[in-house]
Amino acid sequence: MARIEGVDLPRNKRIEIALTYIYGIGITTSRRLLAKAGVSYDVRVKDLADDQISAIREQIIKQGIKTEGDLRKEVTLNIKRLIEIKSYRGMRHLQGLPVHGQRTHTNARTRKGPRRTAIAGKKKAAKT
Repeated sequence: MARIEGVDLPRNKRIEIALTYIYGIGITTSRRLLAKAGVSYDVRVKDLADDQISAIREQIIKQGIKTEGDLRKEVTLNIKRLIEIKSYRGMRHLQGLPVHGQRTHTNARTRKGPRRTAIAGKKKAAKT
């Protein structure tokens, strides 16, 4: 089993796709890494030799690609900075609303969560 950047790559997938399981590496970056490392896109992870895996690791380091923990930390710090300076985007993050200008009157259920009905929160008025 190939382990790169602390991520176990799925054995039966092509290396081109398997590299996208690493946070910070998409399909374009994956192809660029494989071209520089001299590894075919069509090779399955289980068929990779140790020297090919090490060549891919070296290319990630050589090209200075931020992945996994470092990238997650950077993104988190960027969001915290936006919240601290009370920018519009920071406030949207804080309120759990869409950040990139999407409409919220309808849709946006992914960010807002499941619908809450107004009736569920009302109490019966006491009779006098």
